[in-house]
Amino acid sequence: MRKDLVGTRLAETARRAGIACFAAVFLAACALVYAALTDDFSVAYVVNHSNRALPGPYKFAALWSGQEGSILFWCLLLSAYGFVLRLRHKVDQRLVAAASMVLAGIQIFFLVLVNFVANPFGMMRTIPPDGNGLNPLLQYPEMVIHPPMLYLGYVGVAVPFAFGLAALIMRYPGEKWIHITRRWTMVAWLFLTFGISLGGHWAYNVLGWGGYWGWDPVENASFLPWLSATAFLHSVMMQEKRGMMKVWNVWLIFTTFMLSILGTLLTRSGMVSSVHAFAQSSIGAWFAGDYGWFGEPWHSMPWAYPGFLEIIFAVCLWFYIKNRDHLRSENKLESLVSRESSFMFNNLLLLGVTFAILCGTLFPILSEAIRGYKITVGAPFFNKVTIPMGLFLLFLTGVGPLLAWRSTSVGSIRRNFTVPAILAAIVGIGLIASGWFSGWDLAKFYSWLAFVIGTLVAATIASEFFRGGRVLQSKLNTNIVFAMYHLMRRNMRRYGGYVVHLGIVVLFIGVAGLAFNKEQEQEMAPGTQLKIGHYTLVGQEYTQDDNANYTSEAALLDVYKDGKFLTRLNPERRLFHASGQPSTIPAKYSTLGEDLYVIYAGLNQDTGHPIVKALVNPLVSWVWIGVLIVTFGTGLALVPNAAPIAAQVPKAVAVAALEKQDMQPAGVSK
Repeated sequence: MRKDLVGTRLAETARRAGIACFAAVFLAACALVYAALTDDFSVAYVVNHSNRALPGPYKFAALWSGQEGSILFWCLLLSAYGFVLRLRHKVDQRLVAAASMVLAGIQIFFLVLVNFVANPFGMMRTIPPDGNGLNPLLQYPEMVIHPPMLYLGYVGVAVPFAFGLAALIMRYPGEKWIHITRRWTMVAWLFLTFGISLGGHWAYNVLGWGGYWGWDPVENASFLPWLSATAFLHSVMMQEKRGMMKVWNVWLIFTTFMLSILGTLLTRSGMVSSVHAFAQSSIGAWFAGDYGWFGEPWHSMPWAYPGFLEIIFAVCLWFYIKNRDHLRSENKLESLVSRESSFMFNNLLLLGVTFAILCGTLFPILSEAIRGYKITVGAPFFNKVTIPMGLFLLFLTGVGPLLAWRSTSVGSIRRNFTVPAILAAIVGIGLIASGWFSGWDLAKFYSWLAFVIGTLVAATIASEFFRGGRVLQSKLNTNIVFAMYHLMRRNMRRYGGYVVHLGIVVLFIGVAGLAFNKEQEQEMAPGTQLKIGHYTLVGQEYTQDDNANYTSEAALLDVYKDGKFLTRLNPERRLFHASGQPSTIPAKYSTLGEDLYVIYAGLNQDTGHPIVKALVNPLVSWVWIGVLIVTFGTGLALVPNAAPIAAQVPKAVAVAALEKQDMQPAGVSK
């Protein structure tokens, strides 16, 4: 009894210590933000990442804009997640205590970095009159929210990881840890989704190359944990429903967390060249170990030592080997035409895409370690590998949820897929007949497939809503819209997932527009015309401006479509005073069908006329709409189910039924 009391007190002390840790880290972050907002240039971090002319929101964003501040921000978010977890400790005190122990271990690593390796509170010996300013690429409204969203996803993955490892260490019985962590995983996945999409939107609007995804190493690093987390969210249903894939699920969540740490590493180590990465630093050795493989600044010690990633892997492997008998599956796969098999294929494809992207991202590092020089792989490699897998995944998105558990009959397949397949065939034939896909190449073929498969998936989702709604319509004696609403409210997780799948379809349709991009570049003197697609750009004038933060050059262009005036665009290029770095601000005219995207490419010094690059990018808006639908669907899936509504039965019918059973209904007289 005495031992139990001591253990309880120690657990409560540890819980309160975790809450105190959050308070301390929060105050440290507030101190750094205050120093930036008040232009305290005695702090070296403020000097390097802010200046007096910087607008207030960007001074606030300086917290995560540099290496040291971003590590402190990681600590803050991790302690905040731990704070929420410790407030909810009564869910299961033993499991939460063990998970808190794992989170504390992760927290210690990042606190060591903040205090001894990347201290954001280093002081200046001589206080300068002004700072160096924020990186110009980060001076855009979305960059105030894009990194926090991405970090919330990265850090949020630590919670289900902690529960998974704790459950394995404790040999925790049942699937309760899955039920507890499902919402945590979905929240982290949602933040990752939103953060990745905001990064793509920022790249489209700021980097001035006309695209939103370039397979940049740091972009890939954020995509990797999203893919493995997606696989985990699907495969845990197998464990919940059938007691299968327990080993697979544990390693999926372990892998997802390690990939989030890898993303943190790639952004901060200088291992890869990226517009998103911080400068080279020895901090990478703390994450991946110091073995002298990569040269300076990696090999800083005369001896080798493991990094945080190796330690995580070793701990996970040790407890898996020790307790693997606890993860035996309760059932086996009974049919290839079943929901279990669709989830299995879904997982294999997601992990195949993950592995391909990981190999392509790390190939320069591996080639340098083996051959002594870097060999990079570009967008063609990633497109060739991921597009076919992505289209097959899109197909499974529509097919999988409509298959039955254990085995699906031929009649069920015919009943569920006949109408969607006919609609998809009509769309495919109609697109060919329209002539839109004339001059076929591989990219246009993939685009055509995306439209056809997208139609199939959307139709299966719609039929699932309609079929269930029809059943409830007769039971509730209401209209089909109200019936479908109550259908969704009874199982928010399932039908929210269908909405997410619909968002993925819309996103794929947007990406399919890449096959039809057009591009044109031309010097634009006043009155000069540039024709691209249905648009005509007419040069008006060249302007210059100067303010406290930057100087700018811009071209003024009138835009006509099929001879009718639409708008005036003003693409510009800025040169920031503090850093001396340039930034391109493209101008856009967007519709649901396409974007006219115009870039100020420079000034011809001989003629004094601006050079303009124009692109027509079809269906880009559908990418952002798809992301919003995915976000909305995830939010729906997080909402608890409503209590079932009892169907209204006429009194006479109720009395007759009860009399037949020799029963007297309460409150009803014979």
